[in-house]
Amino acid sequence: MKSILIICTGNSCRSQMAHGWLSHLTNDFCIYSAGTYPELVNKHAIKVMLEVGIDISKHSSNHLNEYIDIDIDFVLTVCDNANEKCPIFPSATSVIHKSFKDPADATGTYSEIINQYSSVRDELKNYIKDTFLEIISSNK
Repeated sequence: MKSILIICTGNSCRSQMAHGWLSHLTNDFCIYSAGTYPELVNKHAIKVMLEVGIDISKHSSNHLNEYIDIDIDFVLTVCDNANEKCPIFPSATSVIHKSFKDPADATGTYSEIINQYSSVRDELKNYIKDTFLEIISSNK
């Protein structure tokens, strides 16, 4: 089975939500996510994903070095920092970069913060469904 590694800085929000979406939208790949500086999975990311029926509460935040010796077929970086620090995965057919706003930087009321997380969640879904899966399907 082909594998996908999603990389972000903290592996707490964007990469975790992308991991959840990919696991939900396809069974054709083994999905991993990691960070350059991992943090705990963000409680707001968990909440907004649960709103669409995807539970990421059991996900763990991992360092990308854990995957250096694993054959990774596709790498998706979801922030500029991770893209700049992404190591070479010799087995990767494609390394794809698409930067998304970090919802952890959201400020305002609780409702405004959750709305920012929801917005990033939806942007990730649309990109994965409409673009990313198409790109990697042509490279299988």
